[in-house]
Amino acid sequence: MEIDTLIEELIAREGGFVDHPADRGGATRWGVTEAVARAAGYRGAMRDYPQSAASGLYRARYWLAPRFDAVAERAPRLAAELFDTGVNMGTSVAAGFLQRALTALNHNGRDYADIAFDGRIGPRTVAALDAFLDIRGSRGETILLKAVEAMRGERYLRLAEQRPANEAFLYGWLANRLADPKEDGR
Repeated sequence: MEIDTLIEELIAREGGFVDHPADRGGATRWGVTEAVARAAGYRGAMRDYPQSAASGLYRARYWLAPRFDAVAERAPRLAAELFDTGVNMGTSVAAGFLQRALTALNHNGRDYADIAFDGRIGPRTVAALDAFLDIRGSRGETILLKAVEAMRGERYLRLAEQRPANEAFLYGWLANRLADPKEDGR
């Protein structure tokens, strides 16, 4: 899937301006928190944060910088999941999920070396992904996708358990971030 399409879908899912009192991220527009917008140089009111700025930020900070584009060359559905996870949980969390899955699926190092969980897609992570996909074939991407989604779901549950205010978001996280749109009627 093309990054432009992923960004459009993300912005549609995130919606416009939101300032939910239980959200530690504070005010957001197009899914971009005020802290992230300010760090990128935006000085205006969050209600007025331009969609074009959000799109540019998503491409640079959440696609290119974490090297999800390198994953997309090999496994586009997995890259799309990592992108969305990175926006929602942080790119290092998303990359770490992939690294954990690849290491757990390497047959105790027989297929390829373990990967350090550094939260960065570097040459070793890419090499492990290539080896995994070569060994597992076309189904390999699906298995990695399921592993990342499982870790993501567990993290959402843990966030709600650790901070009861996050229960306000749990259903939406699970429905909008994990559920197959064909299965839940969206």
